[in-house]
Amino acid sequence: MSSDIHPVDQVLPYPRLFALGLQHVLVMYAGAVAVPLIIGRALKLPPEDVAFLISADLFACGLATLVQCIGFPGVGIRLPVMMGVTFAAVGPMLAMAGSPDIGLLGIYGAVIVAGIFSIVAAPFISRLLPLFPPVVTGTIIMVIGISLMRVGINWAGGGLPTLTKVVDGVPGAFPNPAYGQLQGLGIALFVLLVILALIRWGTGFIANVAVLLGIIAGAVLSSALGVMHFEKVAAASWADLVVPFHFGMPKFYLVPCITMCVVMVVVMIESLGMFLALGDMTDRKVDREALARGLRADGVGTLLGGIFNTFPYTSFSQNVGLVGVTGVKSRWVTVAGGVIMLVLGLVPKMSALVEAVPQVVLGGAGLVMFGMVAATGARILTAVDFRTNRFNLFTVAISVGFGMIPLVAPNFFKQLPHDLHPLLESGILLAALVAVLLNAFFNGINSGERAHADAASAATAAEHV
Repeated sequence: MSSDIHPVDQVLPYPRLFALGLQHVLVMYAGAVAVPLIIGRALKLPPEDVAFLISADLFACGLATLVQCIGFPGVGIRLPVMMGVTFAAVGPMLAMAGSPDIGLLGIYGAVIVAGIFSIVAAPFISRLLPLFPPVVTGTIIMVIGISLMRVGINWAGGGLPTLTKVVDGVPGAFPNPAYGQLQGLGIALFVLLVILALIRWGTGFIANVAVLLGIIAGAVLSSALGVMHFEKVAAASWADLVVPFHFGMPKFYLVPCITMCVVMVVVMIESLGMFLALGDMTDRKVDREALARGLRADGVGTLLGGIFNTFPYTSFSQNVGLVGVTGVKSRWVTVAGGVIMLVLGLVPKMSALVEAVPQVVLGGAGLVMFGMVAATGARILTAVDFRTNRFNLFTVAISVGFGMIPLVAPNFFKQLPHDLHPLLESGILLAALVAVLLNAFFNGINSGERAHADAASAATAAEHV
């Protein structure tokens, strides 16, 4: 291999490329399929449609990764990045899913608009970086994790605690008899214990894929207990295409579109930090032009997501961490991972198998996954000066308080205009808005150089997730 070729651009032998690419896929797989499962089940879609959402997500993951790593004129950071659906969009999308006027097609319309917005706004987003120092990004990421914990807890319980039924033409909430059953709780606990054991005693690659192995162990136990069924898996085909607009043409509503654009601003600010940290890890200079290309690829991936029946995309932090763990800097490794994701997306039987995994199994894993998101936010906040700057304490405290409103008091904003509900029912967006405003009020706005350094430092703190 010529010494003139930068390690990022080196093409490794194909067997090694495949093995290292598969490792990237395994590290992100559980997180990659979690969002379509959450949204599909929140919308009460039939199992075959949820399985299709998973296939579409894997397919679009592969496409977005190839765009980001191979690069095209003006698009793509050309660093070892794996792209996946961002958890930051889950809260707003759940709020949209809960509105009968918006639904899945309204979500796709908002995703498409957010993708176009991100492509256009990419060159300007780096100028917003001073608005998002670690005290802001750490708070936002912590609130994301706390908000998602509700999903993981309900999964572990076996679904939602109440079911909506129509009696005499009047909808009402009734206790879910399947919620909190001892068998389901036992399975969720088993998954959690397996993951903890692998994290404690596993090493290297085994520890990195502990969540995925825990889900597999839970699925095996569920099968043995007769809880997991494979009829839909057997009926699913081995190969099929992911076609655009499978569920129909997207619908566009003003507030959901604005909400998703705001989410993408937060996502792109997080991506900036990831790119800067990755540039340091790979010894490749990441200038403003490169940042714009990377953010534009986030927008292209999100646009492709809306077209191919899935959701907003961003660079996955756990894969950035894997680059640091393995020391392999070649972007062609993640290109191989993107190709593997594409192929998986074209195998419906694999998606049907994932969809067949009981909620209680995912609940045990969700407690770890979502808890780690919150812990990552807390870890970023450890770099914040609370000792000599008491204003930072107030910024975090009040922002988290606003973020909790939709969780603990769902009807808090019911008297406000209905069109604002998708925005006000997202604790993540409320926390982000309040954190930005309070930080600017208390601390002012840092210089661009300081903001870049803070973003890289925050991303380094997040790499272990």
